[in-house]
Formats: sequence, structure tokens, C-alpha cells
Amino acid sequence: MKNIIATTAAPAAIGPYSQGIDAGSIVITSGQLPVDPATGAFAEGGIAGQTRQSLLNVQAVLAQAGLTMENVIKTTVFLKDMNDFAAMNEVYAGFFPGNPPARSAVEVARLPKDAMVEIEAIAAR
Repeated sequence: MKNIIATTAAPAAIGPYSQGIDAGSIVITSGQLPVDPATGAFAEGGIAGQTRQSLLNVQAVLAQAGLTMENVIKTTVFLKDMNDFAAMNEVYAGFFPGNPPARSAVEVARLPKDAMVEIEAIAAR
């Protein structure tokens, strides 16, 4: 069973992919850029603002599937600059105050639209 997740509370896909997939016992989000779905622009506030918006977008995709951040078991954080790790981590911690999920964080050469961060998640029911 594979159900496509689509919500206007997160940015629309900019290519041939879905915002997320609900596979019954797990939900997987696509990488969420720090795009404000209301304006189509990147969130302001540097890496902190962009991290917050990316996580709000992950949260919106999960909510469409009936889940919360409490259901997240794994995230991957893609950073334009690993020097932004501490600032990203501070915002990230606020979304996972207890029992945080497993996580990978990597620096990448370039992200879509030259974003500073992109975050994807796997959640379990």
C-alpha cells in the first residue's frame, strides 16, 4: 500500500516527486526546503529561520498523514555549510524536546534553489 501525501500546508513539489508517502506503518517525507508555503519564498533569519521552516514543512506533511513529530524515528539533515551545525541543532532540538529520533547530518555541495538546509524524515505509526 502506497498513498501519496499532498498538502497545501507545505510547499508543493518542484519536480516529479511527492511531498511524502504513507506506506501504512511508516511515512516518509521528501526533503523539505525552507520555503514558506504561503509566500513561496525562503524563510528569513539565516540558518535558524530556514531550519525552522524546513521542520515546519516536515510537520505539515506528517500532519496530513495524521502523525506528529513524536512519530519521527529518523531524519536526515542536509546542510550547505557544516559550520551552521550548531545553529541548526539548536532549532532542531526544539522540535524534538524528548526522545529525539535517529539523525544523520551531512554537508552537501549544493541544495535546490541554493537553500541553506533541507530536511527529510521517516515516521512510524
